[in-house]
Amino acid sequence: MKYVIASDLHGSFYYAKKIKEIFEKEKADLLIMLGDIYNHGPRNNLPEEYSPMQVAELLNGMTDKLMVIKGNCDSEVDTMISDFDFIGQGALIDCGKKMFLTHGHVYNKDNPPKTSFDCVIYGHFHTGFIERKEGALFVNVGSLSLPKNGTEHSYVVIENGVVTLKNLNGRVIAEQKI
Repeated sequence: MKYVIASDLHGSFYYAKKIKEIFEKEKADLLIMLGDIYNHGPRNNLPEEYSPMQVAELLNGMTDKLMVIKGNCDSEVDTMISDFDFIGQGALIDCGKKMFLTHGHVYNKDNPPKTSFDCVIYGHFHTGFIERKEGALFVNVGSLSLPKNGTEHSYVVIENGVVTLKNLNGRVIAEQKI
C-alpha cells in the first residue's frame, strides 16, 4: 500500500485542497492526517483561507480513504462536523516494519512510546525531518499550513518500507528506508 501522511492543517481550506490534490497525484491508498485539523491554535496566526467548515466538507468526502489522529488543537466539538473519527494513536505495518502514528504533543523523538516500533511518525512541531535515533526512525511530517523554523510546507509518502518527506511541489526533502 501507499500512504500519504500530513499534519497541522489548522483550518486552512487552501492547504486542504492541496493535500487532496497531492493524495490523488501520488495515487495513494490512504490519507493519514496527524491532527490539528480545524482549529488554528492560540499560538498560531490564521492560515491561508481559514475555513474549518470547508475543510470538514472536503475531508468528509474522503472518509473511505482517510484516517485521522487527534491533535492537541482538536476538540470534541470537531467530531460534530466530521463524518470520520479522531483516534488517539494509530499503527501501520508496511514491509514487516511497525509504525506508530501520533500527533506528537505526547510521543515524539524526545519522548518515544514504550511500545516497540521501527518508526514513529508525527507532526505537532511544524518542522519536517527524518532522523534515526537509538535504532528507530523518527519522522516529523512538518506542517501543511504553518511550517516553522524555516522548514517547508511538507508531507510524507510511505511505500515499500521507504519514508519520503516532500514539499508541496513533490520535491524530495529527505528519504530513508525504515
